Amino acid sequence: MEQTIAAALADVGPRLRRLRTQRNVTLTALAEVTGISKSTLSRLESGQRKPSLELLLPIAQAHRVPIDELVGAPQVGDPRVRLTPRTVNGRVVLPLTPHAGSLQAWKVIIPADQTEPDPRVHEGYEWLYVLSGRLRLVLGDHDFVIGAGEAAEFDTRLPHWFGSTGDHAVEILSILGRQGERMHVRARST
Repeated sequence: MEQTIAAALADVGPRLRRLRTQRNVTLTALAEVTGISKSTLSRLESGQRKPSLELLLPIAQAHRVPIDELVGAPQVGDPRVRLTPRTVNGRVVLPLTPHAGSLQAWKVIIPADQTEPDPRVHEGYEWLYVLSGRLRLVLGDHDFVIGAGEAAEFDTRLPHWFGSTGDHAVEILSILGRQGERMHVRARST
């Protein structure tokens, strides 16, 4: 990483000179517009002076370019998660987190015929949000029906199962904290 930063800083001077000469601007004219001395601008362009934000901002404004163009900032990677859905126990599961970490998120589609409870226990804490359909959640001795737009959270050490009510497939978001991390859901009262 230090090498990448050093290389980017070394390229700033030539980039500044190229931009200035392409626009037919003299060092004297740029000094007048930016308030930076001609000698400082010359040393920046030759690499004898390290670029700083205080120096680069006025130069970027004078040339009407984003500061990224002056420093050759690396492009930000694509933040979208592109993972492949898979079928697990008859359910379509799409992982939404690219790495196995403390919190894992999935979009799950549960077929309408998955109505028979088979409670399990494991370490963690789970948060479910129903996107469409009606989810049947068996939690300990309780049997709940959760509709679209509703959420539930529970300790997974309690025997639990979730599936369809039998009417239609159910589409949910599931977030599991394997070490017992809890979601912090805030709601405004109306």
